[in-house]
Amino acid sequence: MAQLVGQVHEAAPPAERGRLLEYLLRPLGVLALVAIANGVLAKIRFRSDWPEVHVPLDDVNRVQAGDITALVDRVQMVSTDAIDGLAGIVSASPVLAGSASAALLVAMLVQKARAPRADDDDAPGPAAAR
Repeated sequence: MAQLVGQVHEAAPPAERGRLLEYLLRPLGVLALVAIANGVLAKIRFRSDWPEVHVPLDDVNRVQAGDITALVDRVQMVSTDAIDGLAGIVSASPVLAGSASAALLVAMLVQKARAPRADDDDAPGPAAAR
C-alpha cells in the first residue's frame, strides 16, 4: 500500500501532493521524521507551525515517491486511523480520484477499513467460541 501512495503522490499536481504530505506528517513527531528521507521531512516539520503542518510548494517539490513510501510505512506503525483516513483525502480531490492508482488505493483502504481488526473489542475471540 505504501508504494501505491507513493505513486499517487508522484502523479498528483503540487497542491494535492502538499495536502497529502501535510496529512501524512501530522501523526508523527519530529524524532520519527528525522529517520525518514534523510531528515527532509523533519526539516519541513520544523519550519511549520506546531501543531499545524503547512508544506510550502518548494518543499513539496523536494519530496520524492520513495520518501512518501517510507513515510506511509512509519505512519502505518503509529496510526491506523491516519491510514484509514487516506481514502477520504484521496477521494475528496477530483484530480486524484481520477487516477487509476488513486482508485486502487481507495478500494484497498475501504476494504481494509471494513475488515475486522484483531484489537477490536467486538471481534470474536476464543471465549466467544465456547
